[in-house]
Amino acid sequence: MKIIYTDSLVIGAGLAGLRVAIATKERGLDTLVLSLIPAKRSHSAAAQGGMQASLGNTVKGMGDNEDIHFQDTVKGSDWGCDQDVARMFAHVAPKAIRELTNWGVPWSRISAGPREVIMNAQRVTLNEAEEAHGLINARDFGGTKKWRTCYTADGTGHSLLYAVDNQAISMGIPVHERIEALSLIHDGKRCHGVIARCLVTGELRAYVAKSTTIATGGYGKIYEISTNATICEGIGQALALDTGVATLGNMEAVQFHPTAIVPAGILTTEGCRGDGGILRDKDGHRFMPDYEPEKKELASRDVVSRRMTEHMRKGNGVESPYGPHLWLDITQLGREHIETNLREVKEICDYFLGIDPCKDWIPVRPTQHYSMGGVRTNATGESPQLKGLFSVGEAACWDMHGFNRLGGNSVAETVVGGMIIGKYVADFCENNDLEIDTALTQKFIDKLQQEIDGLVEGNGTENPFQIKKEMQRIMMNYVGIFRNGPELDKAIKGLKDLLLRAKNLGLKCKKRHANPELVEALRVTRMLKVALTVACGAEARTESRGAHSREDYPQRNDKDWLNRTLATWPDAESLEPVLRYEALDVMKMELPPGYRGYGNDNTIAHPDTEKRVQEINQVLARLGDNPDRNTLQRALMPYELPSHLQAPNGRLSDTLAITPAQPVGNKPL
Repeated sequence: MKIIYTDSLVIGAGLAGLRVAIATKERGLDTLVLSLIPAKRSHSAAAQGGMQASLGNTVKGMGDNEDIHFQDTVKGSDWGCDQDVARMFAHVAPKAIRELTNWGVPWSRISAGPREVIMNAQRVTLNEAEEAHGLINARDFGGTKKWRTCYTADGTGHSLLYAVDNQAISMGIPVHERIEALSLIHDGKRCHGVIARCLVTGELRAYVAKSTTIATGGYGKIYEISTNATICEGIGQALALDTGVATLGNMEAVQFHPTAIVPAGILTTEGCRGDGGILRDKDGHRFMPDYEPEKKELASRDVVSRRMTEHMRKGNGVESPYGPHLWLDITQLGREHIETNLREVKEICDYFLGIDPCKDWIPVRPTQHYSMGGVRTNATGESPQLKGLFSVGEAACWDMHGFNRLGGNSVAETVVGGMIIGKYVADFCENNDLEIDTALTQKFIDKLQQEIDGLVEGNGTENPFQIKKEMQRIMMNYVGIFRNGPELDKAIKGLKDLLLRAKNLGLKCKKRHANPELVEALRVTRMLKVALTVACGAEARTESRGAHSREDYPQRNDKDWLNRTLATWPDAESLEPVLRYEALDVMKMELPPGYRGYGNDNTIAHPDTEKRVQEINQVLARLGDNPDRNTLQRALMPYELPSHLQAPNGRLSDTLAITPAQPVGNKPL
């Protein structure tokens, strides 16, 4: 039995995992990262549009602050998020941007003076302040009051991942590549590490650690068409689920991005619409103002995806061999803008569609994109059930996104969450000893070895690739943008049948090393459990909230469903998860549930909402006229942060309002 010991073990080498690793390494802790692929090929590199942070540098971002970012995030979540976490996130985001700048991220910058932009399909001239010259620029994104999405053209994720990975390399953090974690080592109360398999040699290894952080990304590849990389198969979530102890949160909350190209399903960034692109139907008609006259194409992602689907259902889609689609028109932005700020989109259109988006419309339709659900953690990133198990980024339900994520908040969450949670991981490692009986490690190695032996030496007849394909089709057809009871019942029945069939998997290739068929067989059963957790959660939640839209229950029902879904898998023989619910306490919310601002307000109100509104009014009255916003915030909902992240954020508007001799907090960048 090969055992590798470390203090901080991180599973996943994307932005979130690397940022946690950096945080623990900074504290002098032995840190180790496991990755399926080389770190710079992680899915974080695919993020295009930008990272939200309330810098307030641009004329359209002036006046932005943590309060507005927090409010946008809560409304975007359809009041499904943890508001303490949303506050932590909004406060730290500007600090993360500035840290990334120091690490070499080449943010797009502001040029002082007039510049032309497209707003509501009209060419408008903005005049940027002289004092803003050279500061970090920001573009408009859906569901936000201010322009706060900082970007590096449309290759933001690529720039960030390279900078963060280079920082990790400079610190000497080892990344064990081509290694797949397949089982958590635990005693029912504490996590002690993982059993992992080398994809090249087939060797099983035990990685034993004081803390284990799951940072494996989302589970988009349980769907037939997804913007996710092929490695985003939900194995990190399955690791927690297979413990039978750790819970997954809000797994039914799955986001569909409005503008993936047809037929490949590759993303074209929300920056296309943020920069002025519009959506057209088969007749060339710009239809979004008909549905959302205020925000139009820049309504929240879940809203735009539903409006597009509704419009195609009415027969307004463009017919193609791959089904109906709509058009994304960015031609009005001009060649210079596209080749400067949307060059990756141009390359995608050229390579995969053979078109020039500077003069041709792009065929798009909504496609699975993001997972709001994941390993349920508390505000420190730790599992409430398994001590020493942490999760961060898209793998986690931390839970700042609730039932819908705003564009630009995911890239921000990876780095911000890594900064915050990394501090708590380091604290845990310093305050806890590594205690484990090697017999426990051997038990989990033997169990995984037995599973591999059964696949390699058995005589099963089921093809793992075929089962995966059928699972993905079921999820796409029945657990999509719009959901209803009969179709969800079909999905659950079909997935259970596949899980039973997966007990009879057979391999044509009997190699134990470098065997893609064995890899697929080990993954598909775990993916099926994740898919069933999504489908069962969606079937049980008889309301519509954020990206979870039930045609048979169209109202957001705060009265009965203002809660977080928690799922566990009872045992190896079970065919479905056990669901329970964690209530969201309205009386502790800084921003009580209200109208999101889209369509008709058909919310069934929570009985405590009005009571909380009255309580907030009483607090406002006690504080008198024009209280300092920080004082007001602390009075409404105090929250905790690591001490080194508590400092106020400096902004250009603050700098302009004071004399040079006075301190200004963090200097704007």
